[in-house]
Amino acid sequence: MPLSRRSLLGVTGAVAASSLLPRPARSASLAKIRIGLLLPYSGTYAALGHNITDAMKLAAHEHGDKLGGREIEWVAVDDESDPAKAPANVNKLVVGEKVDILTGPVHSGVAMAMMQIVREEQTLTLVTNAGAQAVTGALCAPHVFRTSFSNWQTSYPCADVMLKAGHKKVALVFWNYGFGQESMAAFKEGFLKGGGAIVKEFPVPFPSTEFQANLSELASLKPDAVFVFFAGAGAAKFVKDYAAAGLREKIPLYGSGFLTEGVLAAQGPAAEGIQTTLHYAEALPSAANKKFREAFKKATTREADVYAVAGYDTVNLLSVALGKVKGDTAARKELIAALETARIESPRGPFRFSRAHNPVQDIYLREVKGGQQRVVSVALKDAEDPAVGCALVK
Repeated sequence: MPLSRRSLLGVTGAVAASSLLPRPARSASLAKIRIGLLLPYSGTYAALGHNITDAMKLAAHEHGDKLGGREIEWVAVDDESDPAKAPANVNKLVVGEKVDILTGPVHSGVAMAMMQIVREEQTLTLVTNAGAQAVTGALCAPHVFRTSFSNWQTSYPCADVMLKAGHKKVALVFWNYGFGQESMAAFKEGFLKGGGAIVKEFPVPFPSTEFQANLSELASLKPDAVFVFFAGAGAAKFVKDYAAAGLREKIPLYGSGFLTEGVLAAQGPAAEGIQTTLHYAEALPSAANKKFREAFKKATTREADVYAVAGYDTVNLLSVALGKVKGDTAARKELIAALETARIESPRGPFRFSRAHNPVQDIYLREVKGGQQRVVSVALKDAEDPAVGCALVK
């Protein structure tokens, strides 16, 4: 990276001095494992951050609130989905709080800023949502894993779905930051390769939810279909505005699964018929998914979603790996190897890591019917991100 953490943050005095010292080995029998949570607890993505956190704590409770025989201490920071604040927030957890393991974030821009520090500090990091491809691509590292998805995984399969449905000319609408841009690039990769054409792209500044001008132009363009990326409150508003503009019955709406995930109740009838691709669906019939959903609902009174699944799986994977090293977080090589070979039966289906430390997972085609997210088919089996630029795969 062009800037080191210290030159970026200007860390001086005692903090800088302490960060230069080797970390003391923690006694697995005495010290608690300190897990940092770099997640949004306010703003557009607040609900996502809370679901990830609550699911992590649910999984921890199922393991007796211990990992590898050690009690857990949670250290949470509200990242506000603000990349500009990310260096200071990550520094607080990694250098200030000296967490053993860092988890999060949601926002891809925050993840990119986070990587500058965790690569230098060598902090064991599990990305619980952000899909920025460089995290496990050009910036990949042996101590960085992803328990959620890559932007490529959730958007590329939808291209084939739409082509098979006969849609040859489509328009794209998306929040114009890393996540949205990479989602569109992945979709276009598959769609153009299959003979489709993009009639127009509508980048929307994040986190704006003013869509009327774009919707009016879509109505006049009359594409075969529209593919979008929005999430959270922005996704709820876009879907409602799309229907209110009279487009739902005229131009089929598709997207990566975040378009409807966790916001179906807010979208109501406006979401009916929308098809999306994602690595999870609430209607998956497995015993693991049923058990998880019932436990999450009992613990939180809320319905579980894909964000909660990533948090839940993060702790279950850590339980497997830390169990193999008896909680010794100082056994870095052995702990990383244990994570690389970990296998769990996730609510989403069988889970394992690729050589680049991305999930290898099925991507499902889902459709909203009767206010429920139904599984139509498997859009792509064992989807594995190409991890372009990752030295771990060479």
